[in-house]
Amino acid sequence: MDMRTRADGGREEAWVGATAGAVWGRTEQQDFRSRVRGTLLGAAIGDALGTPLDGLSADRVREEHGERGPADLLVHHGRRGTVSHLTQLTLFTLDGLIRAQVRRDTGAWHPPTDLHRAYRRWAATQHDWGPDERRTEDGWLAREEWLYARRAPTRACLLGLGDTVMGTPAAPKNPAAVGPEAVVRSAPFGLLVGWEPHLVMQLALECATQTHGHPTAYLAAGAYAVVVHALARGGDVDDGVQRALHLLSPRPGQEPVAEALQRALGAVRQGLPSAARVAELVDGGSAERVLSAAVYCALVGEDVRHGLRLAVSHGGPSGAAGALVGGMLGALYGETALPPAWLAELEGRATMLVLADDFAMEMTQGPSLHTPTAATPGWLARYPRA
Repeated sequence: MDMRTRADGGREEAWVGATAGAVWGRTEQQDFRSRVRGTLLGAAIGDALGTPLDGLSADRVREEHGERGPADLLVHHGRRGTVSHLTQLTLFTLDGLIRAQVRRDTGAWHPPTDLHRAYRRWAATQHDWGPDERRTEDGWLAREEWLYARRAPTRACLLGLGDTVMGTPAAPKNPAAVGPEAVVRSAPFGLLVGWEPHLVMQLALECATQTHGHPTAYLAAGAYAVVVHALARGGDVDDGVQRALHLLSPRPGQEPVAEALQRALGAVRQGLPSAARVAELVDGGSAERVLSAAVYCALVGEDVRHGLRLAVSHGGPSGAAGALVGGMLGALYGETALPPAWLAELEGRATMLVLADDFAMEMTQGPSLHTPTAATPGWLARYPRA
């Protein structure tokens, strides 16, 4: 990857090799939009299905919902289908990626910085009463009032994004944080289908260090993004895992993540799918273990519904596991494979559809929306270069 000197004399990755230069036909655009929608909506459904079970034991989940897990969305925060901070941050990942593409026209091309700005906009939703219309540089997503609900954000996310200092691989925020939250919000990096997989992994792990500085957490985020990337390009889960293992191999501290992925592949050959096997994989709830359990559920799920029910029935961080599985299966099959009854009750679905379509349009038709010398005013109002 090319390097350039920063104004302060340091060195930074310029990301100049990251480009979506393919020519998109109409069929390819429609397929890509379906996969983007599927990834975002699938992750949100998994979050909504699993988060009400967070903190319950596996025995309690089986007692209340049977061996196959919850058959429907549960009431949480006063209604069915509500999402947590995991989905909120995933939305701001998409927003940040669009803004990075728009800002590229100015020559300011450092996606981790644009993602940090997006995550800081999310952080403002967690302490402000509501949107501040005076902040025109926020763009449209930060003006969505429903996102100002505080949905149990973790300490690592709040502390990591609580000031203007951006965590980096060399100086990560919260170096002891091993939770799966940064992994979940990394699904959109996998939708950069015009990028090479190693760049996708690099961007995901760099952005993960903004809140989760332990190697198992940020490398798991990179691995998950690579799996989604393979799926969005038309591959399968096993393809993505093998690619992730290959890209992980030279990185320091990768052994726990690689071993967790290998355990998921091995578990597939150990008989019929069961919540007990998922519980074994997810034991401890750290990022690489939750990713392992999610990969297993995505591999053995009979369909999206079965994979999601299996993913949330283990007594661990069910919301994170459900979101990871939903993101993978949504990228694999597209939006039409998602359970329609669950979609109908999903909080924020209208916002998600607009954001997903905007992302797909930016990635496939960006040059028609903005260039270094001209831009569509409405697009810049939605995604300011500031």
